[in-house]
Amino acid sequence: MASGAVANAPPAGGATDVSLEEPKKMTREDWRKKKELEEQRKLGNAPAEVDEEGKDINPHIPQYISSVPWYIDPSKRPTLKHQRPQPEKQKQYNSSGDWYKRGVQEHAVATRYRKGACENCGALTHKKKDCMERPRKVGAKYTGMNIAPDEHVQPQLMFDYDGKRDRWNGYNPEEHMKIVEEYSKVDLAKRTLKAQKLQEELASGKLEQVNSPRHQWGEEESNSQTERDHNSEDEDEDKYADDIDMPGQNFDSKRRITVRNLRIREDIAKYLRNLDPNSAYYDPKTRAMRENPYANTGKNPDEVGYAGDNFVRYTGDTISMAQTQLFAWEAYDKGSEVHLQADPTKLELLYKSFKVKKEDFKAQQKESILEKYGGQEHLDAPPAELLLAQTEDYVEYSRHGTVIKGQEKAIACSKYEEDVKINNHTCIWGSYWKEGKWGYKCCHSFVKYSYCTGEAGKEIANTEASLMEEQPEEAEHMTKPKTLMEVGIIPFSGRQTLLNILSTKFSRVLINLKITRLHY
Repeated sequence: MASGAVANAPPAGGATDVSLEEPKKMTREDWRKKKELEEQRKLGNAPAEVDEEGKDINPHIPQYISSVPWYIDPSKRPTLKHQRPQPEKQKQYNSSGDWYKRGVQEHAVATRYRKGACENCGALTHKKKDCMERPRKVGAKYTGMNIAPDEHVQPQLMFDYDGKRDRWNGYNPEEHMKIVEEYSKVDLAKRTLKAQKLQEELASGKLEQVNSPRHQWGEEESNSQTERDHNSEDEDEDKYADDIDMPGQNFDSKRRITVRNLRIREDIAKYLRNLDPNSAYYDPKTRAMRENPYANTGKNPDEVGYAGDNFVRYTGDTISMAQTQLFAWEAYDKGSEVHLQADPTKLELLYKSFKVKKEDFKAQQKESILEKYGGQEHLDAPPAELLLAQTEDYVEYSRHGTVIKGQEKAIACSKYEEDVKINNHTCIWGSYWKEGKWGYKCCHSFVKYSYCTGEAGKEIANTEASLMEEQPEEAEHMTKPKTLMEVGIIPFSGRQTLLNILSTKFSRVLINLKITRLHY
């Protein structure tokens, strides 16, 4: 029991002598005093707790935030250090002035091997396994000769949120001085050329002394008009200031600058170019007008300022570029290693050779078909517009070029011959229809190219139809079909009539077969 009390007793030393055992539980009286002290601190009647750094601890902070776990700090000293960012866990970022090295710095090449350098070439910036030089028979570590210079190693920069988005980070203002010097040299060259030109004009005697019309007080000028134009660039700008005044620009001759406005105020909106509601459609959501707004006015699309979005899209090399890209995709699918952006010259040559071979193949195929089957005369025929339609139609146009009257086209005739009656028929094939079959109306025959039998054929067809209607319903339920004589529907006196009908029908079929054979 005594040993247990000693084990649970509070430590006598400082923070360094604190054990990691669980602290002793508080009594009810200690708990009440602690709560009263917390209430007094919240009301401001008692001073706040102070942490190890001398900072006051807000008494309104909840206990689950301010209390330190016993396994982290068994001394239970009041502190908020465990809630603050830990320095050892914070990332170290480079400052905004750090940047990569530019240019290769020249260093003196070492004359002897240095400890920790590459055993193959002797450079300090890498090891032997990372060396990119040819493996030497005897390394620089043992020979001490031909020590390679140290490589140009770039630093590993790590920027924070603002450093990554700083667009001017790494910019050297001294680079702008090169541009200033270049412009100053160009300006000096212009002045030199102007002075030479003035000397040449003076030597040739082209300059004449004249009075200046621009002088307001009537005083005579010592120099001529041409000489005054060459004296200063400022006067040149004064002279051409009126000509430089363009829409959307303001020219100031005193400050020698040209200020461009944000937008030229003389532009015209797409939907205001043609106020006709039947003109090109304008999509307000995408601000696009695909068609030409001047299509119905008769103006040339090449002469107007705006001819629609599709006019710009399908001009120039746009179509040829799209065809080349399509050919590259199809060739790549078939195994050819071509790419429009990677190797455009190779793709262009391959596409040209492909088009030549394709035209040759089509020509050879056409010649072989014509040699085998013939038909060259059909290829030399006039176009279908001249064969199937009339070209002398009366057409009336408006002043804008649109068709007012006469736009109706002539009805094209059928490619089949019309009103052609063969084999003594008085009606064409297809003039009679019955029970899902086409035939001739003159003889009610359903056999195409058959010989016309006239009214006799109609009587035979009507007789057959009447016989089919007079057949009794009992014949449908009989398992074995019987003839008309067996059933007894046709008497003996009518048998001869039936035989005559059948013989007539048989002779008609023979005639049709002969006619069909002769026709083919």
